[in-house]
Amino acid sequence: MGIEPRRVRAMVRKELAEFRHNRSLLGSMAVLPLVFIIQPLVAVIRLDAGASGGLRDEHVLLYMLGIPILVPVLLAATAIVGERVQGTLEPVLTTPITDAELLLAKALATAIPAVLIAYAVYALFLALITVLAAPSVASAMISAPDLLAQLIFTPLLAIGSIWVGIAVSTRTSDVRVAQQIGILACLPAVLLVVLIAIDVIPPTPALAIAGTVALVVGDGAGAWITARLIDRERLIAGARS
Repeated sequence: MGIEPRRVRAMVRKELAEFRHNRSLLGSMAVLPLVFIIQPLVAVIRLDAGASGGLRDEHVLLYMLGIPILVPVLLAATAIVGERVQGTLEPVLTTPITDAELLLAKALATAIPAVLIAYAVYALFLALITVLAAPSVASAMISAPDLLAQLIFTPLLAIGSIWVGIAVSTRTSDVRVAQQIGILACLPAVLLVVLIAIDVIPPTPALAIAGTVALVVGDGAGAWITARLIDRERLIAGARS
C-alpha cells in the first residue's frame, strides 16, 4: 500500500498546530538555541584582531551542529506519548492512516521547525559576529567548508535525532521522561560534534564523507527500527490505561 499525501499533510498540519500551543515545548525549543549562541557570541566579540590568525585553522562553529541534534529530539519525544497524555492517540490510530504515513507525518512535522530553527540560529550568529566582532575575526570564523558542513549535516543529524525521539516516545508513558531519555541518548552525538569543533578529532574531507555516509545509513536504519516499534494494539491499550 502506498503513502497517501493528503493524509500525511493533514497529520503534519495537526502536529504543527499542537506544537504552537504547547508553551513548555516552545520554551524548551527557545532555550537550547540561546545556550548555543549567547556565551560563544560574547567570547567572539571580546576577541581582538590578533586572534584571527589562529581562528583560520579552527572550526569552532561546527559545535552549532548540536542544535539539530537536541531540538528535534525534544519535539519527537512527544510524538506518541504526547498523544497518549492528551487522549488523542486512540482516535488517530483507529483512522485509515497507515503506520508509514503516521511516522512520515510525525517526522516531517518535527523536522520542519527543527531544521529551520537550526539554520536560523546559525545565520543569526553569523550576522551578529559580522556586525559586532572585529572584521578580521569574523572573516576568520566564516569559512566555506564550515558553511557547507552546516548545510549538509543539519538535516541528516536532525533526522537521526527524530527517529531516536519517536522510538523513545513509543516506549514511555510520560512526556518529560521521554524527553530526558531522548536527550541522554543523543548526548554521544553532541560530544562527537564538540570534539570535532575543538579539533580533538580533526575535521577532514575524508571524515566529512564518512560522516555523511554513516548518517544516511543510520537514518535509514533508524526509520526501519522505529517502524518496527509501532504496535497499534499495544499503543491503543497504553492510551486507555
